[in-house]
Amino acid sequence: MGEEPVPYKNPKSKIQNPKSNHPPPSAREIHFMPWSRILSGIVAIVLALGMIILGGWYFTVGFGIIVYLGQLEYFQLARAKGIAPAAKTTLVVSQVLLITAALAPQLVDAMFPLAGTFICFYLLFQPKLSTIADIAASILGLFYGGYLPSYWIRLRVGLDPVYQATTGFGQKVASNSLTQIYPQSWINISHISLGLTSLMLAFLCIWAADIGAYFVGKFFGRTTLSHISPKKTVEGAVFGVCGSIAVAATGSWYLNWPGWPYTGAAFGLLIGVASLLGDLTESMMKRDAGVKDSGQLIPGHGGILDRTDSYVFTAPLVYYFVTLLLPAIDFYLINQ
Repeated sequence: MGEEPVPYKNPKSKIQNPKSNHPPPSAREIHFMPWSRILSGIVAIVLALGMIILGGWYFTVGFGIIVYLGQLEYFQLARAKGIAPAAKTTLVVSQVLLITAALAPQLVDAMFPLAGTFICFYLLFQPKLSTIADIAASILGLFYGGYLPSYWIRLRVGLDPVYQATTGFGQKVASNSLTQIYPQSWINISHISLGLTSLMLAFLCIWAADIGAYFVGKFFGRTTLSHISPKKTVEGAVFGVCGSIAVAATGSWYLNWPGWPYTGAAFGLLIGVASLLGDLTESMMKRDAGVKDSGQLIPGHGGILDRTDSYVFTAPLVYYFVTLLLPAIDFYLINQ
């Protein structure tokens, strides 16, 4: 018997090999990241670090702008499906939630259902009869774009004693200055608030997961992770989660968390998985709306949602891990 003939494949054909979702390594072209993507990424990181370190109203206002722009993109996706959400009302009540998260974090959970009720009442009095899709898209916009992100403000501002020592309507004590806000030393962290250290570690984990997944998936990925986002690979996702775990374990040692490195590894695993699911959720919405990017605001990256989707579902996990789980573990270890 002779050798089995190798089937010919037209190089111009768009039909993919059914046995593989990715071309072999030899057929791949290595495209390096464009400078616009690199520069915009550096600017975004610098701005994020500035907001995180300064905290207080610097963080709240900056974060509020990001939330506002992200919600605008979300409502554009909803409108692309023929849905008419209560966009303006949702935008306003979401900002109220964020401000409340800075002034009185304990009231945000109570305000969320009230805000949702207000949105539903608003839709009742529109000239055109609202649909279930209109109501659902509006409430999802509040939950996805307002309530969940508020946990970052609760973490950074709500757990910062400098900004909780307030007088009047949420104004800082007059004696507080930028020198008191900015950490004097990153070596002796005893004076740095839990909100700042835990948020910084969480963001580093998200960045490690995103960067690791991007490069490993781009150059070594073979297996498609999900049909929702065909460019994401299992190899990239696994490496991204492992990168998040490694950063968190190292951070838990540096911050002297109780039960480190196990608490750090659990923290990194939660963030790695939640950030990936957040990315896929936003990809699902874009695919349903029939668009590639949620916007064009950030050169080389797309829209605000394209760069912040990893932060949405991680926010409450980080907050409750730090405020509930870590103290419980500390109490358990002390009483052993």
